[in-house]
Amino acid sequence: MTIAQKTFGQPKASPEVLLDTLFRPMGVDGVYGRTGRYEGVVEALAALISRHREPQAEILRFPPVVSRALIEKSGYLKSFPHLLGCVCSLSGSEREIGAAVDRFAAGQEWTDALSTGDLVLAPAACYPIYPMAAAAGPVPADGLMFDVASDCFRREPSRDIDRFQSFRMREYVFIGAPAQVQAFRERWMTRATGIADALGLSYRVETASDPFFGRGGVLVGKAQVQQELKFELVVPVRSAEQPTACMSFNYHRDHFGLTWNMRNSAGEPAHTGCVAFGMDRLAVALFATHGVEVAQWPASVRAVLQL
Repeated sequence: MTIAQKTFGQPKASPEVLLDTLFRPMGVDGVYGRTGRYEGVVEALAALISRHREPQAEILRFPPVVSRALIEKSGYLKSFPHLLGCVCSLSGSEREIGAAVDRFAAGQEWTDALSTGDLVLAPAACYPIYPMAAAAGPVPADGLMFDVASDCFRREPSRDIDRFQSFRMREYVFIGAPAQVQAFRERWMTRATGIADALGLSYRVETASDPFFGRGGVLVGKAQVQQELKFELVVPVRSAEQPTACMSFNYHRDHFGLTWNMRNSAGEPAHTGCVAFGMDRLAVALFATHGVEVAQWPASVRAVLQL
């Protein structure tokens, strides 16, 4: 279901031009070096999003790794095992590690000597906030709001300009009563379309689902759409026919409240929701829409980004 739309047209700059102009290859699909021109726009976007931050939001910035136990308990491994990246290292005695290096030097396989550590690569920015909020005690009557960000990773190697393996995510997260969370999401859906308008982007806001794993995941995804738990703001980046999700608006209901025992003073499980900004996708969308020469972007867009 589409709930908002602004003139949906074809992108101005092709994916090939964007890749050649804004990025440098690093030998792995979906992982790129980023030019100063591109990073300047990402920084401007981050500042713009910060200017829309609600005053009660607590600001937290997370590293690109999280506890494996946290991700397991959160349910991510069950829902998205195909996307997860684990941190592994050579372990054992000096002799055992040296033997692995010697096998590499001889052109043999050495990665069988790796062991899994207690860290995984962060798949989204918000996961660490829920156990932190739970540890702080009962959720106050007016709820909790956070501004979080992280470098993230999802194992989906792709040559598409809008689907990196390594990317940056910014989120506003709300924890509270069901009506509060839904009001937060509605407020931010309206605010986000205003941001997209100011940036001169073509877009649609529509119901969506996450890429759940396996045949059972297909049913979960359909239920997510039917219950309108996820909306996405999509922008033509590669094409108008296959637009790219650049923002998402999510209602988790009481999943994280029950998982982490986040409750209010009456003992009821908290509900949670978030609005997520794909910082790299938004930046790419701007270049795709307006071209690779920032100086030639519409004056109104450069003004709102303070470029």
